[in-house]
Amino acid sequence: MSPELKIPAKRPKPHISILLATWFGLGNLPRAPGTWGSLGGAALAIFLAWLNFRHHATTASHPENNFATAGLHVSYTEIAVALLISIIGVIAATRAARYAQIEDPQWVVIDEVSGQLITYYLFFWVLPLNWKSWLLGFILFRIFDIWKPFPARQLERLPGGWGIMADDWMAGIYAAIVLRVALHFRVL
Repeated sequence: MSPELKIPAKRPKPHISILLATWFGLGNLPRAPGTWGSLGGAALAIFLAWLNFRHHATTASHPENNFATAGLHVSYTEIAVALLISIIGVIAATRAARYAQIEDPQWVVIDEVSGQLITYYLFFWVLPLNWKSWLLGFILFRIFDIWKPFPARQLERLPGGWGIMADDWMAGIYAAIVLRVALHFRVL
C-alpha cells in the first residue's frame, strides 16, 4: 500500500491531478507501482493500436489481416495522445508532488505511462504486433527506468514534474532504440 500522505489540513487536495498522476489509481496498487504504471501505458498503447486497426480494417483492401498480424501503424492520433499525456503528466506530477510534499512520490506513475508510450511509438512506422515485441518493449522500458543510465538520473534533478517525467522519457527513448535494433536484426 502506498504510504499515507502527511499533508497540512488546510491544503486543498488536487483530486484530478492525483487521479491522473496515479493513472486512475494504478499507482496506489501494492508493490511495484512503476510496473503497474508501465502496464497501464502498454495497455493504452495496445488499445490505441486496436482502435487504429479497426479504423484501417474498415477502409483497407486486405480484410484477411487480423489485429495480431497487422502491425502497429503509428498515426498522428497515437503521437498526439503520447504528447498530451506528457504535457498533462508534467502538470499533474508537479501538483501531486507539491501536495504530498515529496520530490518524486512512488505513487505518481503517469511518467511510466508516458515513457512506455515513447518506447512503442518512437522510431516506429510499423511495429510487428506479436506478443514478443510488446513484451520486449515493456521489459526494456522497465530495465532502463530502473537502471537510469546517463542522462536519465541527471534529468531527475529537473524541478517538479519535469524531473519526475524526464527520466522516464529518456528510459523510453533508450528502450525504443534497443527494441528497434532487435526488430531490425530479427531477434524476435
